[in-house]
Amino acid sequence: MGSVLRLAIVDPNDGSREVLKKLLLGMESIWLEAECSRYEFFPDVVQQTEPDVGIVALDNQPQKGLDLIQRLSQESPACSVLVLSSVSDGQLILSAMRAGAKEFLPAPFKAEDVASALDRIDRQRIGGRIGKSRTCSIFAIAGASGGVGTTSLAVNLGCALASNPDNSVVLIDLDLSLGDADVFLDAIPDYTLSDVAQNIKRLDFTLLKRSLTKHASGLYLLPRPVQLQDMGLITPDDLRRVFGLLKASFSHLVVDLSKRYSELDLLAAEEATQVLLVTQLDLPCLRNVVRLMSSFEELEGLKDKIRIVVNRVGLDSGQISLKKAQETIGAEVFWQVPNDYRLMVEVRNNGVPLVTQAPRSAITQSIVSLARALDGTVLEEQPGDKSGLGRWLSFLPKKAKSDPPREKQPT
Repeated sequence: MGSVLRLAIVDPNDGSREVLKKLLLGMESIWLEAECSRYEFFPDVVQQTEPDVGIVALDNQPQKGLDLIQRLSQESPACSVLVLSSVSDGQLILSAMRAGAKEFLPAPFKAEDVASALDRIDRQRIGGRIGKSRTCSIFAIAGASGGVGTTSLAVNLGCALASNPDNSVVLIDLDLSLGDADVFLDAIPDYTLSDVAQNIKRLDFTLLKRSLTKHASGLYLLPRPVQLQDMGLITPDDLRRVFGLLKASFSHLVVDLSKRYSELDLLAAEEATQVLLVTQLDLPCLRNVVRLMSSFEELEGLKDKIRIVVNRVGLDSGQISLKKAQETIGAEVFWQVPNDYRLMVEVRNNGVPLVTQAPRSAITQSIVSLARALDGTVLEEQPGDKSGLGRWLSFLPKKAKSDPPREKQPT
């Protein structure tokens, strides 16, 4: 499936409903949003939770189930209906399809049968423009060394993405020992990643959002654990489930990785749509980029996701040139972020993101444009810019009320 599907199920039989739940919870790319044991209550459940797919088990009371399908098709057309039944009678199948069901699976069915049916429904929904696509973009922010500015970029990229009202964005701080994304946002969270991971099976969409800390920019934060002892409570399976729920609930995830490249970090990179590898134009960082890229070749599909981001361009005259850096690492630089140490210290100490503190600064406009590029906005290339410096200097506003020009950064 190309996107995460949120499901709601109804089955008056407790035993078969538990079997179905177990089967669904073992599948990727879906989230079980709600379950119901009464046909008559299910329309209200669907209206409250707005799932992509409603799974209706017909065995208990077939006629009531058929009436329910017809009601759902009329009152909640954005919810596609998948019917399950141990009876493969042709008349029943025809009645279900006429009532509005999109798929009918007779027993015995396996996980792959359900996955195939859901995949067909997903493609029908996208092709027919039924409802809103829940495809989620995940950006993992990795560093070539400590102190290169990964958290600064992750926080401000998240705020830039969240400034688009069409986006819903959550930032996950995966630096479990020393993460400080909450400091950058001046936030005191009530819950952390370890709290959500330990209770993931009991959370639904509403409870999840209550567990996150929402910043004034619109960005949601899931911070690292408070106590060092809680780091070990987060397992790869837990984190995968957290990603599953967040992917079903948000349009964008920004993940600030640690510098340990632990099993959890690599899992996040595996889940990511793109991995932004942040470096500076100095020899130790560039050598680490080469080393990391070599290691990433051993992990299927990971190297193709890597996008090199050079931070603090113009830090001093002793920096290695962009051309030499690209020759050293054997890869193109995807983006450059200008140096503005004074401003970055100021926003960090004030706990205010760049888009709020200094929306018209060169560094802010560079990160906003990066967010647009990652979000699919096509920017025009700036002619004659060989050094790469003009790409961010050009974002300085000429008029107080004018928007920054949308220009593509040449590699």
